[in-house]
Amino acid sequence: MSTKEKSLNFIEQIIEDSLKEGMSPEKLHFRFPPEPNGYLHLGHASSICLNFGLGQKYNAPVNLRFDDTNPSKEEQEFVDAIKHDVEWLGYKWANEVYASDYFQQLYDWAVQLIKEGKAYVDSQTSEEMAQQKGTPTTVGVNSPYRDRSVEENLDLFERMKNGEFEEGTHILRAKIDMAHKNMLMRDPIMYRIIKKSHHRTKDKWCIYPMYDWAHGESDYLESISHSFCTLEFLPHRELYDWFLDQVCEEGKIRPMQREFARRNLSHTIVSKRKLAKLVNEGYVTGWDDPRMPTISGLRRRGYTPASIKNYADTIGIAKRDNLIDVSLLEFCVREDLNKITPRVMAVLDPVKLVITNYPEGQEEWLEAENNPEEEVMTFRKVPFSKELYIEREDFKEEANSKFFRLTLGKEVRLKNAYIIKGESVVKDENGNITEIHVTYDPESKSGSGTEASKRKVKGTIHWVSIPHAIEAEVRIYDRLFTSENPDGNKEVDFLEHINPQSLEVVKGYLEPSLKESKIGDKFQFQRLGYFCVDKDSTADKLIFNKTVGLRDTWAKLEQK
Repeated sequence: MSTKEKSLNFIEQIIEDSLKEGMSPEKLHFRFPPEPNGYLHLGHASSICLNFGLGQKYNAPVNLRFDDTNPSKEEQEFVDAIKHDVEWLGYKWANEVYASDYFQQLYDWAVQLIKEGKAYVDSQTSEEMAQQKGTPTTVGVNSPYRDRSVEENLDLFERMKNGEFEEGTHILRAKIDMAHKNMLMRDPIMYRIIKKSHHRTKDKWCIYPMYDWAHGESDYLESISHSFCTLEFLPHRELYDWFLDQVCEEGKIRPMQREFARRNLSHTIVSKRKLAKLVNEGYVTGWDDPRMPTISGLRRRGYTPASIKNYADTIGIAKRDNLIDVSLLEFCVREDLNKITPRVMAVLDPVKLVITNYPEGQEEWLEAENNPEEEVMTFRKVPFSKELYIEREDFKEEANSKFFRLTLGKEVRLKNAYIIKGESVVKDENGNITEIHVTYDPESKSGSGTEASKRKVKGTIHWVSIPHAIEAEVRIYDRLFTSENPDGNKEVDFLEHINPQSLEVVKGYLEPSLKESKIGDKFQFQRLGYFCVDKDSTADKLIFNKTVGLRDTWAKLEQK
C-alpha cells in the first residue's frame, strides 16, 4: 500500500474505489445540501469542509443545493446566511440550486409511480398511520386506502396539488412493503399538503415532497456521483436506492449515498430546533450571538475561517459518533490568532497607578512591537504618562515569593516602558484600594540600550495611560452551557444547563491605537486574551467581544 493510500480517510477511499472501478474523474460531482430553516453551525462547517475539500482535492464541481421542501420553516434570510457562511469559509460552489427547482419533475415522477401502482394517496390520520405502521419487532398493517385504483389516486393527487384539501387530510405514500424489516421502507410518505407560501415558488404548490423523495432524485438530476450524509441517514440509504431504482435511466450517473459520523462538540447544542428555541425565547440575542455555535456567531466572536478549517481537519472523518472537547476548537482558534493578531494593551478591571517621581505634565511615546510572530517586525507608538491604569489583580499589598507582579517594596516592569517599585496605597472609607503609588527608574526604559535597562526583574505587567485611554464596552463571553453534554440526558431540559455567567459586560480602557478599529478587526489584549470588534460598534462607541483566552482555563476548573 502506498503512502498516499495510507493517508486516505474512508470517504476518500470510497471515491478512489469508484475511480478504480471505472468511473471517470470528470464524472465526480459533490454537493452540500443545507435546509434553509436556520443558520449553519459547526456540524455543518465540518460537512462544508468535507464536500468542498473533496471538490478541491479531485478538481470536481460542488453544488450548493438548498433542500427547501418545507415552507413552514424556511426563509430567504436563512438562504442568504448560508451562502455568506460558505463564502466566508473560502469556498465557491459550481452551481447554486434548490430542491424547488425540481418540484415539477418530482411531481411528474410521482404521477408515474401512481400509474405503475407504486404509490397511492392515503387518507388516514397521522395517529392511525402510526398505529398501522407496526414496530421494529412487529410487522405493519396495510392502509385501508392502499388498494385505491390508479384513477382515484391520480385524481386525488392532482386535487391535493390544486389545494382542494386541508392540511393533514391526505398524503401520497410509496407502495413498498408494510412488513419490511426497515421501518422506513413501510410505505414511506412522499408528499404532504402544506398551505404556506414558499420563499421561491410562492403559492404555486400546495404539496411538498418529503426529504427522502426529494434528496436522491435531486442528486440524480444534478449528476451527483457521491452523496455524503451524516450517520443518522444510514437507515435511509435503502429507501434512497429504492427511489432511484424507479427513475434512473441506463447510461446516466447514479448517485451513491454513503455516511460519516457526526463529530459533536462538548458544552454545545447543534440541533437547529433547539438553537431556534434559544433565539426565539431570548436566551441569546440572535442566531449570530457570539455564544452560539453557528458559523455566523463564531465569525462575530472573532473566529477565523482558517481556525475552523483546521479544527475540521484535525477531528477528521469517522464512522462512529464522538464527542469532541471544545478546548480543541479553542486551541485551533488561538493557534491562528496568535500568528495574525497585533498585540495591544487594554485594562479591563482598572486600578489607578501614580508614578510619584515622574515629571508632572510630561508624556512620552514609547515603541512597542506589534506581533513577535511577524517575519518582518513592525512597531507602533504608545503614550506613557504619570498616571496609568493597571489590572487590579496585578497588585497585592502583601504577596508571597511566587507572586511576580506588583507589590509594596518590590519591582516589576511596565511592558515596553520602565521598572517601577511599589511604595504605598490610597484606600477609600471601605478599605478598597483606589490608588497605587510607585516610583520609577528613569534609566530603565525598555530597549533603551543603557546599563540600567538590562536589569532583570521577574514580572512584567501591562498598562494604559489614563490621559490617553479610550473607553470601550467589552463583552466577556464564556461557554453557553455548563454541562459537557447538555443534550445527553433526555430527561433533563437542555435549558437547565445554561451558564448564567456566559456573558459579562465591562468597561475597558484601551491604548489609543485602537481608536480607528473597524468591525471585525482582531487583537490580542496582552495577558488577557483575543478580542474582536463587534458589529454593534459605532463611531462614538467601540465594542469588543472576547474571542478566547490565552489558555484553556476551563480544563483546570473541571479537574478540581
